[in-house]
Amino acid sequence: MNVRPSTRAAGPVRRRVATGATAALLGLTVALGSGLVSPAGAAEPTAITGVILGVGANESQRTVSWYSSADTAQQLQVAETSSLTGGDFPADAASFAATGTANIATSGGFNRHATVTNLKEQTRYSYRVGSEGNWSATYSFRTQDFEGTYDFLFFGDPQIGSSKDVAEDGAGWKDTLDVALTANPNAELLVSGGDQVESANDENQWNSFLALDKLRQYPWAATIGNHDVGGKAYEQHFSTPNTDNSAAYYSNGNPASNSSGGDYWYIYKDVLFIDLNSNSYATSQGGGGDAAHINYVTDVIDKHGSEAKWKVLVYHHAIYSPADHAKDSDNKARRVDFPTTFSKLGVDLVLQGHDHSYSRSYEIKNGQKANPNEKPGEAELYPGPGGVVYVTANSASGSKYYDITQPDGSGTSGAGNGADPLNPDNYWYNSVQNQEHVRTYVKVQVRNDQLVVQNVRSGTCEAPNSAVEKGVWCNNTTTAQPVGSIVDDFTVHAYHGDGQDIQVNVPNAAPGEFGWTIDGRNGLVDLGTAVEQGGDRFAANGRINPIAVSDTRRSLAPWSVSASVSDFKDAGKTFSGSYLGWSPRVLQGGAGAQAGTTVVSGYTDQGKGLSVSRGLGSAAQGHARGTAKLGADLSLTIPDSVEKGSYRATLTITALSS
Repeated sequence: MNVRPSTRAAGPVRRRVATGATAALLGLTVALGSGLVSPAGAAEPTAITGVILGVGANESQRTVSWYSSADTAQQLQVAETSSLTGGDFPADAASFAATGTANIATSGGFNRHATVTNLKEQTRYSYRVGSEGNWSATYSFRTQDFEGTYDFLFFGDPQIGSSKDVAEDGAGWKDTLDVALTANPNAELLVSGGDQVESANDENQWNSFLALDKLRQYPWAATIGNHDVGGKAYEQHFSTPNTDNSAAYYSNGNPASNSSGGDYWYIYKDVLFIDLNSNSYATSQGGGGDAAHINYVTDVIDKHGSEAKWKVLVYHHAIYSPADHAKDSDNKARRVDFPTTFSKLGVDLVLQGHDHSYSRSYEIKNGQKANPNEKPGEAELYPGPGGVVYVTANSASGSKYYDITQPDGSGTSGAGNGADPLNPDNYWYNSVQNQEHVRTYVKVQVRNDQLVVQNVRSGTCEAPNSAVEKGVWCNNTTTAQPVGSIVDDFTVHAYHGDGQDIQVNVPNAAPGEFGWTIDGRNGLVDLGTAVEQGGDRFAANGRINPIAVSDTRRSLAPWSVSASVSDFKDAGKTFSGSYLGWSPRVLQGGAGAQAGTTVVSGYTDQGKGLSVSRGLGSAAQGHARGTAKLGADLSLTIPDSVEKGSYRATLTITALSS
């Protein structure tokens, strides 16, 4: 059940992240840095390059990273755009001290990173980096509502320089980003599939990747690929939240070496994202291998999984993909190591790159197809417990494509690459495979009770498409498959257990016995947005999903169905289930059913509402055998002191019979 108190409540509205009081009108707190000392008498202005906006630990944070030509103390300055006058920042603009070190020799200069915290929702901000008298250009970004639905975009392998034509690869990358954000201007995150560049320490390639101003307006959630790992430029260019840079998450086991690594996580509006350095997969390399990643994912989900409604993993090396890397020994090893843990932990979606082709897996549980009856290309997915969908993204720049390869006789589970019995041209694990040699991106719509995933064409066979321009075949008809057309479109529906709306256990009635089930498919009961009433409370209404009660016993014994609701929760916020009341109804007579009594919200009578067990329906001894349908109108009244949020609760249903 979702309840969102209106922002028009009397008095201050509390949010998931408390507003600080130390940053003047912005409501921002100052993040202390390393205290880098500026050398005296610097003769020349410091050049600022490579500015990129990054994702923060939650929706109220952003990171900014950049390169500096001099080792000077620098900062990130932020202000609400509306407070700028003639482009000048106000005197009370918030400043955030930067941390950083010297770059490796091939990069030159120094790197800087800063984090802005306690941003306000639905606000446009302007920012710049550097120091007084030596600022970068001014850039801007916009926050949106910190609760509710949103879209994010996933991009596979720009790999600038892969075609040996950096300029054309950069043009394809720019075109994909322009197409994607023109079509989806309110997208809130840009998620990387890895391999930003072809050569890890080639700053010419990095400059081409970073040249796009869109990367200073929308937060980039970086992922490390195999072409990014061979140097420090990846770590120099990106700052990621909650990052564990322990030796276990480096392929060579040495964070101090000329290599990049680390695993990280963040929560953005009810999605827990976990990003892994899949370059480290075997302990023989020196790091902790896949076992370390499994421990990391387990620990993060154990600690933070309850704070989000969806769990999404991101890493570079696709374990279920259709092209050149499908049969790589390292990917087959990951295919054995990862899936059982991901199923056990309730992961919903895995986003991958590396194979420069598009695929969408079947629902995979413990390394096997979860539902043998799932058809290729099925659009509506209802994964049961442990069902995980894996998506591999195609090239976002057109710098390189891999052609789809053929199945073999190695098996149809685990590490095997055997054929799908329902579609022998595909691997057993892939519901959809596609390669047209055109650029694409993946759009993910996060909704209350579903993830809608689309693979979208961002180009055609025409330029900019550097691999095709250099002679690679292309199979695309601009008229029939234009820019913006859909390659694949599917919806992952949330799993609610076998219960009412959220995690309700539902037994199946056996012939000649008493039992009850949900009438129809069990979906989320959404009470919508609460409405302010009387200046001191909010109210919301809805109906439970109907419950079918069947009694075919010869004993004609009495029965009853009752229910109670848990507290409503949204991460660390909560309010009592006693505020929920109901009016039971018999929707379809039978089995002697009589409706239970009305229970008012505890807000009305200071009672316990549905926080204690209440009768939904019952029948007396000697009733006729048959089937009834029970329902109830829900009535929620809460005080206006409840914090803004998207709250859920569990309605536990109990059936009793003599």
